[in-house]
Amino acid sequence: MLCEETVGNIMLELCDLTLKRDERTILRKVNLTVKAHEIYAILGPNGAGKSSLAYAIMGCGDYRVDEGRIIFEGNEIHNMPVWQRAKLGITLMWQEPARFEGISIEDYLLLGSMEKDYREIEQALQGVLLEPDRFLKRRVDKKLSGGERKRIELVAVALMKPRLAILDEPDSGIDILVFNRVLEFIREIRGRGTTVILITHHADVARIADKAALIGEGCLVKEGSSEDIVEYYENKCLVCPKIM
Repeated sequence: MLCEETVGNIMLELCDLTLKRDERTILRKVNLTVKAHEIYAILGPNGAGKSSLAYAIMGCGDYRVDEGRIIFEGNEIHNMPVWQRAKLGITLMWQEPARFEGISIEDYLLLGSMEKDYREIEQALQGVLLEPDRFLKRRVDKKLSGGERKRIELVAVALMKPRLAILDEPDSGIDILVFNRVLEFIREIRGRGTTVILITHHADVARIADKAALIGEGCLVKEGSSEDIVEYYENKCLVCPKIM
């Protein structure tokens, strides 16, 4: 792929992205393109480098790229701090959502909400099958289940209305009874104008994407339609050959 200035409806380009930590290469010359208003899945087994890729795009901590470029809406952002990337409209839903003591779910959602609209907050909670009357006054703490915290975090991202939302394993800890509703809510986030990068190791999650990439041992193995990538992952790569 040739990385050039962003044109048309391309939102994000990763160009020869390389990331090293503790003298170990985590990502190796990753190239991919994400179009505006699409769901783009990053699929791969645990330890493949998917979360590291998400953190590198967001600019978290020491996940600063060693080589290559990150281009967001035509602007190089790989040298920007995380707060500048957030200001551009990029947000990250962490694989392990944060716990907060002393703050209610209502206040937590209001903090990031673009509109500060109580009705919108209630509708978003209902969208992930959480009853507002039961949850708004509860605390964002360890008394919530992992699946509940995931859904609340997903609601928080939706209310921010970012230009690009990176969702790291949004299905982890989710009860099978609400699994499909969560996937539908992700589609709704895209429908409101947000581009979504969906990090997952589950083929059923990747299927909702418009386009997908398979990551293995820090390398881009294959990129294409979600159907093609899922088929390759399930039939040829559940036990992936070692990537050099």
